[in-house]
Parts: sequence; C-alpha cells; structure tokens
Amino acid sequence: MATEIKNLKKTGHRILKAIKNKEKIIIYGDADLDGVTSVIILEECIKNLGGKIAAIYFPDREKEGYGITDKGLDYLKKHAPALLIVLDCGIGNFKEVKSAKKLGFEVIIIEHHEVLDKLPKADIIVDPKQKGDKYGFKQFATVGIVFRLAKLLLKEQMSESLRKNFLELTAMATIADMMPRTDENEEMITQGLSSLRTSWRPGIQALFQLEPFKSLTLIQQVYKVNSLLNIRNIENGIPAAFRLLTTSDRKKAAEIVEKLLEKSIEKKKKIKEIIQEIEDRISKNKNNIVFEGNSGWELILLGVVAAILSQKYQKPVFLYRKDKDDSQGSIRAPAGFHTVEAMKKCSKNLITYGGHPQASGFKIKNENLEEFKECLIDYFELR
Repeated sequence: MATEIKNLKKTGHRILKAIKNKEKIIIYGDADLDGVTSVIILEECIKNLGGKIAAIYFPDREKEGYGITDKGLDYLKKHAPALLIVLDCGIGNFKEVKSAKKLGFEVIIIEHHEVLDKLPKADIIVDPKQKGDKYGFKQFATVGIVFRLAKLLLKEQMSESLRKNFLELTAMATIADMMPRTDENEEMITQGLSSLRTSWRPGIQALFQLEPFKSLTLIQQVYKVNSLLNIRNIENGIPAAFRLLTTSDRKKAAEIVEKLLEKSIEKKKKIKEIIQEIEDRISKNKNNIVFEGNSGWELILLGVVAAILSQKYQKPVFLYRKDKDDSQGSIRAPAGFHTVEAMKKCSKNLITYGGHPQASGFKIKNENLEEFKECLIDYFELR
C-alpha cells in the first residue's frame, strides 16, 4: 500500500513554494459542509505558515450551479495569475478548468467524488479514486484529505489544540457527507467528536449550547448541528457555515445561529410541500425511478427531499429545478444503486454530472430531459 494519497505530497510542496514566493493563492470550495470545512482548514493552515489568501470563493448553487462555474472564474480573474486550489468539486469541470488555465490560473483540484471517464486538465489532481492511486483507503470526504494535507504542510507546527480543532471540523463534515465510518474515517471521527463539546470555536460552542439539543446524545447533536449548517444563508458570497465556524465573536456567532434556526423552520415547511407535490405526481406512475422537476423548487432543498423519497420508495430519485434553458438536479439512491455509473451511460444528454454512487447531481439542457429520463429507466431496468 502506498504511504500517501497520489499527488498529496506534490500539492504540499507546491503550496509551500507559493507561500515562500508570496504568490497569490485562491481557495475555491463547494458550499456544503465538506467544502466549507475543507476551505477553513486549508486557509488557517496557510495563514499559520505565513501565507496570504488573495480570495475565497463559494459558488451559489441556486444562481450559478455546482462546481467551478463561469461566474466564479469571471469574479476571480482579476487575481490572475494565481494558484487556484479547488476543494470538493472540479473533477467533472473539463471546460471550466481549460477556461481557468487560459485566464492564467494554475489549478489544483482536491476532490473525493467519483472520477468520470477522463480527468480535467488541471496541473495537479488529488482524488483517491483516480487511476494510479495506490493508497489503500478511498472513502474520505474531501475534508479528510485536506486534514492529511494540513499535517504534511504544518509538520511540527501543528499544535495539539490546532490538530484537535481541525479534527472537530473533519469529524462533523465526514458525518455530514455520509462517508462510511470505517478505517481512517472512524479514527478521525472518534478523535474529532471527543473534543467537540469543549471546542474553542465560538460558532461550535453556540451550536452545541442550543437548549433543544442539550438532552440529545453527542451523535444526535452532530446530526442536528450539521443540518443547521447546511441551510442556505449567503452574505457577500459567503455561506453561513463559513461565517459561523470562522468568527471569533461570541455575539456574532449567536446571531448567525438564531438566523439559521429561523430558516430551518421555513426549510422544513418547504420540504414538506415539495414531497407532497412529488407524491401526488408519482402516484400515477410506476417507474423504476422517480424523475421530477419544477421551476419553483429551490435546488438546495432537492438533495434532502430526494434522500427522504429514495429511502421511502427504495428507488433512485432524480429531482431538478427547471430554469429557462437548462435544469440542475440532485440525485439520491438507496444502497446498491450507482447513480454516477447510470449517468455515465446516459452522459450524451448531460452538460455536467458527478458525485457519489448514492448522492450525485447533474446539469442538462431542458430539451434533453425526456431522453435522459428514458435512458435512466432503461439503465435501471437492466440492473
């Protein structure tokens, strides 16, 4: 077994070189908890080593979609040339990586999603699932990979309190991303959970001190906290989870938590309405998948709705928000189904797609929706 994930040491050397030469470094992360915590760990790590971050960017899924986006690159191009480090997305962004390189960015992708038939033309790719990666454990969340990178970068500068703190974030996000609790994940989760309730981050303190959570077990608290942190609340392009987990101000932390609690009530109501609408529709058909869309649905809610319905009906659920020309979708499936493989077979209809076997997403032109649906029905018929 290899001693390290492919290209992780190479990435570490490149980042250290950028810090030493005072190059501009940009961190681009997915806006879910795995992406947010990965960005926090890498940013704090680089700052601890005396480096500066020129910009941090999270794509707004509702407005620009998932992964490296044209809007994101347009916003960041003023910083080029720079080292662009992409966390928890990018493995399916073939066109966008080319665009980033043309703009003068050197691109590093650190990812854990399923690799498609080819890799984007980034300068360095770290993904345990890529060909030629001989590291034995493949089931990290991106945050687990970034934690390993932080250890490589900081070496003896990683104090015990910093290590504990990074592990708290790693544990929360690995659980949130539903990665298997085995091998190294189990080790990181166990260590991270052990210090969560005494965390020095005001944001984590504010979450774990919530009155309704106090009677719960630690793991129940983590699920509740993660659910709040994944609520969409963006200010100046920055998600609430990032603002909350990086603030050093207790009062500000309490205000953000209050806002998230209000939004969670609203979120539950909307989820219930979408589920009801879908169940009314699917009562009329007996397909082997659920494939439904609406222009009024919030994209951020579709993953949760799809997860509930896929467990209830024990079939893959493809839900999408229909925009003017194209649609963006979220997919969830019960154990034993591989939604990324299914989309590979039907990829001629897709603009982009990717993710995990049981949790993935896609973007498609509206004119191809029906053909995509039929292709998926045929694919799962043969399974």
